[in-house]
Amino acid sequence: MPERIEIEGRLDFIANVNEYKDCLMSQDETQKRPDSLWFNIDVPKGHGFVAGDTVRVIVEKVR
Repeated sequence: MPERIEIEGRLDFIANVNEYKDCLMSQDETQKRPDSLWFNIDVPKGHGFVAGDTVRVIVEKVR
């Protein structure tokens, strides 16, 4: 199993979670593309991302 995974995707929308954070969301396209990967990730306010931006999410195992 890899210790690092990278996912690139277009932000479909950004949800306001609370006064401290937003949630960046890439929609699930598994109905059309079963191999697609998607994500929802909370980030601190002031991030500067907008819907339509392409982003890369990196997940790394920390030892």
